[in-house]
Amino acid sequence: MDLDIRRVRYFVAVAEESSFVRAASRLYMTQPALSRQIRALEEDLSVVLFQRDRQGTVLTRAGRQLLEDARPMLAMSQAVQQRVRTANREVNQFSIGFMPGIVVTPIVREFARMAPQLDIDVVHTTVTDQVDFLIDGRVDVCYVRLPLPEGMFEVVPLFPEPRVVALSSEHPFAELKTVHVEDLRDMTLLQDPRDVPEWRGRVPRDPLAPQGDTGRFPVTIEECLEGVAFGSGCYVMPAGMASFYRRDDVAYLTLEGVASRMVALAYSKHRTMPELNQFAELSRRMLGPGPGPDPD
Repeated sequence: MDLDIRRVRYFVAVAEESSFVRAASRLYMTQPALSRQIRALEEDLSVVLFQRDRQGTVLTRAGRQLLEDARPMLAMSQAVQQRVRTANREVNQFSIGFMPGIVVTPIVREFARMAPQLDIDVVHTTVTDQVDFLIDGRVDVCYVRLPLPEGMFEVVPLFPEPRVVALSSEHPFAELKTVHVEDLRDMTLLQDPRDVPEWRGRVPRDPLAPQGDTGRFPVTIEECLEGVAFGSGCYVMPAGMASFYRRDDVAYLTLEGVASRMVALAYSKHRTMPELNQFAELSRRMLGPGPGPDPD
């Protein structure tokens, strides 16, 4: 039995809206028609995906698992369509993703000289969406900071990048150049502590979060740095990004006692485009193992 992508897309809409009525409106279809499609999907999978009660539409355990898998599956479906349309063009397009703190201009310039048959596009990504750009096909290759989900990508490690901690410029440590993570125990970390396994200090707590939920954190780096500048806590980031996000009210200190982040090149395991290997080899040769950028 093959999954019907259209029904999976309907399922995701209901899951995200927690309502058949709102999802039907979003999908421009009637609520009874949407309900029939979801029932057909449940029959295909031989599971119940939603529980309906007075509080609304709630995912079952099976539903939560399908939602986790459905989003990347839909993104991959979109990527296939995009790559097929791109392949139909007379000009071969090659998109390269990069993020703050990783200078790729010399590599892109050299690759353009080596592959004049390609129309090369350079796309800005962030740490939070680097995987999305690879999955949905917006880029062919992407410079990333590990880790990535296992099993999905070819990964070419390039160099380890040390990390720095962002503190308010008014913090007593702001005049230092280096600080150990143990010296920050009294501070609040303004990000998911899974990003910094060595962290032993405080993290934000949402009093309404379920038991075991570590808290609610700022979504973007810009939001994190606003909290740092205000004195709400600290933020740990790759050293190369510190130069990109330079501001007078934030100080960046080299952070000891935490592991470096590996900068790598990544692309889908299923791609056979020969230029991928050519670009990976060029990146390895021009970046190669070496020190991370100096935050000063």
